[in-house]
Amino acid sequence: MKNVLVKTNMGEFQIELDDEKAPVTTDNFLKYIASGHYNNSIFHRVIPGFMIQGGGFSSDMKEKKTLAPIENEAKNGLGNLRGTLAMARTNAPHSATAQFFINLVDNPFLNNAGAQWGYAVFGRVTNGLDVIDSIAKVKTGSHGHHDDVPLTPVIIEEITLL
Repeated sequence: MKNVLVKTNMGEFQIELDDEKAPVTTDNFLKYIASGHYNNSIFHRVIPGFMIQGGGFSSDMKEKKTLAPIENEAKNGLGNLRGTLAMARTNAPHSATAQFFINLVDNPFLNNAGAQWGYAVFGRVTNGLDVIDSIAKVKTGSHGHHDDVPLTPVIIEEITLL
């Protein structure tokens, strides 16, 4: 297990990464951390009662360049439960790059189910869930073709490996 600290303009929280059950996803996340990709990015999608999503856009809503997509590890036995960290992706199962989300509630419909690919969980918030809950309460609106965007940017100032 590896631990990271996420510093935002709304407070800090810690995440424990499960590099045993999600080695590809954890390694990918750590590469983005090491490169500084997440520094000064934002949580660009906030949906109360569901999740908060970040890691793909700068504070002016410009999409950040990413590495190649990774293999989907949603069949690792980890569920999309409150406080877990999972990879965001398109409808294509193996399309995750840098964007991630934190589940605000248990979201079992995002788990693997038979032939349906789920969203790969690779960590959990171990400290600072109150910060996540505060982020979930920000006012949101539309920005271009994006909905649920915080009206005041929620900035990921830095993510560091502990």
